[in-house]
Amino acid sequence: MTSQESAPPSLYAAREPIFPRRVQGTFRRLKWWIMAVTLGIYYITPWIRWDRGPNLPDQAVLVDLAHRRFFFFMIEIWPHEFYFVAGLLIMAGLGLFLFTSAAGRVWCGYTCPQTVWTDLFILVERWVEGDRNARLRLFRQKWDGEKIRKRMVKWTIWLLIGLATGGAWIFYFTDAPTLLRDLVTGNAHPVAYTTMGILTLTTFAFGGFAREQICIYACPWPRIQSAMMDEDTITIGYRFWRGEPRGKHRKAEGAAERLGDCIDCMACANVCPMGIDIRDGQQLACITCGLCIDACNDVMDKVGKPRGLVGYMALTDEAAEAAGQPPKSVWKHVFRPRTVVYTVLWAAVGVILVAMLFMRSAIDVNVTPVRNPLYVTLSDGAIRNTYDLRLRNKNGDDRDFAISVAGAQGLTLSLEGEPAQKVLVPANETLTQRIYLVAAPGSALARADRTEVTLWIEDQGGTDRVRHDTLFNGKGD
Repeated sequence: MTSQESAPPSLYAAREPIFPRRVQGTFRRLKWWIMAVTLGIYYITPWIRWDRGPNLPDQAVLVDLAHRRFFFFMIEIWPHEFYFVAGLLIMAGLGLFLFTSAAGRVWCGYTCPQTVWTDLFILVERWVEGDRNARLRLFRQKWDGEKIRKRMVKWTIWLLIGLATGGAWIFYFTDAPTLLRDLVTGNAHPVAYTTMGILTLTTFAFGGFAREQICIYACPWPRIQSAMMDEDTITIGYRFWRGEPRGKHRKAEGAAERLGDCIDCMACANVCPMGIDIRDGQQLACITCGLCIDACNDVMDKVGKPRGLVGYMALTDEAAEAAGQPPKSVWKHVFRPRTVVYTVLWAAVGVILVAMLFMRSAIDVNVTPVRNPLYVTLSDGAIRNTYDLRLRNKNGDDRDFAISVAGAQGLTLSLEGEPAQKVLVPANETLTQRIYLVAAPGSALARADRTEVTLWIEDQGGTDRVRHDTLFNGKGD
């Protein structure tokens, strides 16, 4: 047995580069608009200013890791309010489930970052090297001056896009103008250069070379989305009952009548960025971007056939359309029990988040009783309990906060190091203050085991007033 015969078969196939052809149409224009809007938001947002006063950053959207806060225009999220971020992630997941169950992989085809940046990179590639046939010739061409020049120009532009992408990302985590100046002068933190370098290279590799491989092999969503879809999901399909048997429409007598509407021009396959043929049915690689629809409609217009040979439809409509009957209304596909449940859940989470946003206070209080010892007996017989109070001022200016106790008679409050029962907390800072509660000797509080008491914290410069319930420990006689 030869070594060639004994070698196991390879389980991996070399990647065949895909060179999608230029196409014009409704879905291509929609993708251009979505790409422009999403990239515009991503690149421009860190430079938008928002005046919050003298003690807060003026960047509209900022993830301030140094001070552990997140700013989004007029909204400020603190670390203990991370449930807002969790709620937004839940809404994003439910929204993804909703749109997938209603219209298939519209996220993948139109707004996924991998799709958007790949579209941008293909646009640059087409601008430098030409359309599909020219790029194919260049790919097969030996390395010469022309090929080296075009590849270097293309790769340079790709790297600049990747650099802008990595730079825009780190601008969300610190003041953008300041960071840009530090980057240019070489004074930025090494973490900034490292992060920008990693994102530059990953954008360059994913958008320029990996492309459809990321969607097929790296992304888990193509496998998960099948659980979100059913026979009523509207997705892209080929109307085989119209198109088959496919073939060139010759001028010979009776030849065209024996064929379907598909002239087997391969236009739908040649424009596909995933390199698939939609006429083979639903496939894992299909991202439902709609470019095959534009390509087929253009061909149908030229040969005088009705549009829609390739188009959006649901599996439940195939039998009806094949029999010449009208399909169900789009709204009947969109509004069905599954999508209604997703919509209700999505809206419920959104309403809860908005309500919590408006109900939250500008004061955050945490009181921790000192447990060692539980109480101290003073020289006059009074019982004293000690507490550590953490008071966070979420206002944009310094505030005085008055502290009082309620819920029990004969209980006095004092603050360590403060003659008055109030403290000054700087803007957007947290103050730790030790407080003492003292029960008079022989009082019911001093003799009882435990008594529930309430601490009140009131903003002297505003209307906010919060309470915190705690326990006072006595002798337990």
